[in-house]
Amino acid sequence: MNNKEVQSIITNLERVLTGQPWYGEAVMPMLRKIHPAVVYINPKNSHAAIEILYHMITWAEFTLSRVQKKQDYDLKTAEEMDWRIIDPKVHTWAKALDEFEQLHKQLVAELQTKDDAFLNEMVDYREYNFRFLLNGLIQHNIYHLGQIAFLKNLLGE
Repeated sequence: MNNKEVQSIITNLERVLTGQPWYGEAVMPMLRKIHPAVVYINPKNSHAAIEILYHMITWAEFTLSRVQKKQDYDLKTAEEMDWRIIDPKVHTWAKALDEFEQLHKQLVAELQTKDDAFLNEMVDYREYNFRFLLNGLIQHNIYHLGQIAFLKNLLGE
């Protein structure tokens, strides 16, 4: 199976999540350092860290569902879950961290079964291919990690 490019995407995804990315600290180690008590604090004109993490979960779920070709998780479902109302009794930091990590492990497992031709296939509900979607998810995770890191520093964490 020719999957050198898929393997490169997997490597980059894992490096950003738990490895040693070029830009600094990986997503999961950074998120695990944040005290759960501060993740609900919503500074003026900003989302709270928990809101950002659940936003990241929404688009990881969307990406996984597209790779799996699931019809029950469509764009409308993703958009309805995006920037959801956070209930601290339901949406805990520990639960969000676990969900985010598990989604990415599932995504990597799915990608291990794909060859490079898969990357050229068009994504349902979008006008781009899987190469763009998967690289976009990596970029999305980095972008929002920067926001959370800024909030962490702002809140004296």
